[in-house]
Parts: sequence; structure tokens; C-alpha cells
Amino acid sequence: MALLADPPFAPARRCRFAGFVGCLLLVASTVNVHGQEGRAWRAGQYSFSDELGGFRIRSASGTGTRADPVVLGEELESADPVILVIRQQQPTVNFIEGILYLRVEALNNSGHPWVDFLFELQSILNQPSTFGDGLSFDQTHTTSDFVSSDSFNRYDREMEPYDRLRFHDGHVDPLRQAGFDFLITDFNPKSVFYLLQDPGIPAT
Repeated sequence: MALLADPPFAPARRCRFAGFVGCLLLVASTVNVHGQEGRAWRAGQYSFSDELGGFRIRSASGTGTRADPVVLGEELESADPVILVIRQQQPTVNFIEGILYLRVEALNNSGHPWVDFLFELQSILNQPSTFGDGLSFDQTHTTSDFVSSDSFNRYDREMEPYDRLRFHDGHVDPLRQAGFDFLITDFNPKSVFYLLQDPGIPAT
């Protein structure tokens, strides 16, 4: 689905919570790094972990390229923001450092409808990414032809002083799934960074 990019949004738009505390190479399939714990999943050159709680990773596949993006299946158990931990792994053949094409498939198990969905990159846990850290939602391009969603018709990106991507003009009912596609670039490659995910619910 093609989306329309809107102007940057106002930081005060979030209205549903007050305060948030700290919210092998691939052969044939993705590896769950922690075995039965279900906490970290390897896909391409990265591992993805739900160790900070509030949601569960159900699956991970792909290599992270444009032709074969990482597809991350998640289940969000509340309407509170959650944080995905992303760690760089040992590079393999044909690895392009600092490029991650990602599709998040999020199951809404919060009991509330979602009316928007915000992603925020963080180099340091609980601190929004800044311009100088090299981490962004493809900041080098004014518009990105890889940003899309099957549940929301529009998106906007706030690059300064944060790195945020918000999908809106749509909704996701409880027990339904929403897909989000976007590109993360990390031109000062880090061993670990974070992706905050914040589903918006109706104000009343």
C-alpha cells in the first residue's frame, strides 16, 4: 500500500499514558538465540529481543535486504509503549553494514483498538536518537519509497530532534494484525540499538 507522507507531527500528540519507566549465517531458517526462552531471534546480521517486556516476538525471518527484508512477528499485550532490542551479529558474505530493511507484523492483543502507531529509534535506552549518532529511518532521503503499512494510509517522520516514524489514518481492531515496512540506517554502526513501539488508542 502506498502511503502519503505528512509534515512533522507535534510532540504533544501522545495522550494515552503518563510516564513510562524503561519501557548463522542463515542457512534455511532463522535461529532463536536463546532456545526455549523465546527472547532473542537471529535474522540476517541482527538479533531481535523482547527482553525488556510488554510484548513477545513470535517469529523472525529474512536477511534484511530490500529484496528479503527481516519480517518480525510480534504480539503486543497492552497499549503501553514497548522496546525492541536490536543487536548486530557477526557479518556474513554480502553484508551491507548499517542497512536494515524491516517489516514488523504486530498482533494487537491489548484489548483496545489502535488508531495510530509510533516507532522511535534510540541509540541509548530511553533516549531518542539524535542527528549525530548516524541512526535514522533513512534520513538521507526526504521521502522513502519503502515506508508502508497495510492498516494505516498515511505516515509522518520526525527527524530532528528525534528519529520517529508515525503511521496514522487507519485502525487495528483487537486480535487483528498490522504490518509496517520501513528502512533503518545506522551509518555509525552500533553493537546494540533500540526501537520503541507505541500503539495509540482512542482518547476516550
